[in-house]
Amino acid sequence: MQSLIPKSFHKKKHPNTSHFNNQCYLYVIAITAAATILFLFYSWYSDPTHLCSTAGSLTTAQTIIAEEFHISAIPLVTIFHYATTGDIPQLSKGEIRRPFDVLQSLAPCNFLVFGIGHDALMWDSFNPRGITLYLEEDPKWTISAFKRFPVLRAHTVRYNTRLSEAKALLSSYKKDCGGITADSHPLKDDRRCRLALGELPKEVYDRDWDVIMIDAPRGYFPSAPGRMGVIYSAAVMARGRKKAGVTHVFLHDVDREVEKLYAKEFLCMKYRVGGIRRLWHFVIPPAVNVTDTALGFCA
Repeated sequence: MQSLIPKSFHKKKHPNTSHFNNQCYLYVIAITAAATILFLFYSWYSDPTHLCSTAGSLTTAQTIIAEEFHISAIPLVTIFHYATTGDIPQLSKGEIRRPFDVLQSLAPCNFLVFGIGHDALMWDSFNPRGITLYLEEDPKWTISAFKRFPVLRAHTVRYNTRLSEAKALLSSYKKDCGGITADSHPLKDDRRCRLALGELPKEVYDRDWDVIMIDAPRGYFPSAPGRMGVIYSAAVMARGRKKAGVTHVFLHDVDREVEKLYAKEFLCMKYRVGGIRRLWHFVIPPAVNVTDTALGFCA
């Protein structure tokens, strides 16, 4: 193998040049090492499979299904997945049917889902040729989902609320969440209102969402993020819709106090068109003036 160091560097043309030659030798080694490290880093970073290794190895069955996405239609792989694994959607048959009917009537549409559950692949297959985007709080769970279902479109997001603060945040939102300018997105970069999800990925703000499913983040213990910010932000997105039409919002776990309280405050019972068991369905029209919330969202 040819040396990376030119032969001329090893020859002493003059006894007094040894120090100079040593310096050149060190420079070449340093540059070569730096280039090698940069190349390896770029190769690792540009290949998401290395990131997925942190989420654990797939079983043989999971690997077979993951590989099928490259050669088979998504609906067929979805059927294959649910028929051969123990993954069961968290929602009941009736709770699934209502969003299914809406998606079938609108597809292809823009479908925003808060939370990646065992039903993620199912929701994605219900919106063929549409855009289904998942926002998940747990980075490990997101990576695991990517590894198992490479067709999913998802981001990890962070929440700055706690369930124990729910009532305090509700009582102060009119003071903290006003002052939105009409020429900006009503949520983006809003750091004053803690209920506003102002640091979501850009693509969340770049389009109107036809259907929003709220089944995350966690909201069953005091230190959990709770769904206060998601419910508020979903309502703001629906009110700020620019396209013609309405926004369908589905909220799960309405048997819990906070979900029910925030739904009544922001999603508005006058916009509720139905529900089944623990799922409520709202159809929210765009607001004439999205910045005017002085009288609340349901006035």
